[in-house]
Amino acid sequence: MRVVTRIDPYLCKVMGEILRNRIQQSQEMSPYVDAMLNVLVCADYFRRLSEQVCSEHGISLIQYNVLRILKGAHPGGHSRCDIRSRLVERGTDITRLVDKLEAQGFAERTRSETDKRYSHTKITTKGIQLLQTLHPKIEAIDNMLSEVISHKEAEKLSEICEKIYSNEE
Repeated sequence: MRVVTRIDPYLCKVMGEILRNRIQQSQEMSPYVDAMLNVLVCADYFRRLSEQVCSEHGISLIQYNVLRILKGAHPGGHSRCDIRSRLVERGTDITRLVDKLEAQGFAERTRSETDKRYSHTKITTKGIQLLQTLHPKIEAIDNMLSEVISHKEAEKLSEICEKIYSNEE
């Protein structure tokens, strides 16, 4: 996978063309369609890079995110609903994710004595060690952005993205 670390000034003049070439679209698109597709392509790019790192260690990107959420609550843990509300990607089967993490020894779950439907999940020492191993590799992917856009551009990009999904329920 080719990683872009610097943008050629010429490319800045033809940015719409980069997307059109990628999706083999000859007609010009509205700026809104162009923007939406560019966000999707960019998100997919970072997701694929992150998935590749995670898969080398036997977990998916979403499992990595669950482990990060659990580490944030360490030494405590979270209920299934708390985990779901903190995930970047919605609509995921949390029970199945936790089952897999538990089977690998990265998380442990306890059931409530009074309500068997309620479970509480914590990260294990093995899960923390995995995150420590993955952290520099994931951080390197995150840092790629700083090689392509400025701090101010990153803030503006975040502001625009938040503006788009701020009314999500």
